[in-house]
Amino acid sequence: MQVKRKIIQINEELCNGCGLCAEACSEGAIRIVNGKAKLVAEKYCDGLGMCIGECPEGAITVIEKDADEFDPEAVEAYLKTQEPGMECGCPSSYVRELKPETPCQKANQPVHQKSGVSALTHWPVQIRLIPATAPFLKNARLLVAADCTCVALQNLHDDYLNERVVMIGCPKFDDPEPYIQKFADIFRNNTIKEITVLVMEVPCCSGLPMLVKKGLDIAGKAIPIRKIVINTKGEVIQR
Repeated sequence: MQVKRKIIQINEELCNGCGLCAEACSEGAIRIVNGKAKLVAEKYCDGLGMCIGECPEGAITVIEKDADEFDPEAVEAYLKTQEPGMECGCPSSYVRELKPETPCQKANQPVHQKSGVSALTHWPVQIRLIPATAPFLKNARLLVAADCTCVALQNLHDDYLNERVVMIGCPKFDDPEPYIQKFADIFRNNTIKEITVLVMEVPCCSGLPMLVKKGLDIAGKAIPIRKIVINTKGEVIQR
């Protein structure tokens, strides 16, 4: 049934097909088709416009018109039919769980490949690219890391990444609001066991734990946050 309500409108002439709007839409109402963002169905769009702030081209607006009613049950059913991570059509954001090698596979590696083993269990890793519905977030232990820490820490995989889901970003150069909303969506949609925030000693990193805390507050969740600060030599100076 159609009712007069708010709903998004996409200007395809302005759209560059980046897919950020599709990633921001928790209902999966937007997909990239032939390089342009498309509204899948009116009933999947709640009209709140969370995708607007993600669009770098200003191609999305919220208008009021006669449209199909928003149907949350239809959204839930629709999301179950979708392959996680393919809403934007961008290979770099394709959600994958990376399976560890079997003992047999490890034994058959050339010797020069055995010096280090990656503890990364999923893809993508950028905060803005990880959908709140990613399967690897269920019952996860989160490691939210400032991206510079990945370069400074020699033993990141062994000491911090092992058995954790990592989310990296830069609180200085990235817009904080999408981070807050992404964290809130993740905390609403998943049972998170613990949160570790890894930051550098530089002042621009200090805001990252606060962004995580704001996401928790919006989601109405109380999960202890462990903050670890390292210096530019890769040494832990605060826990």
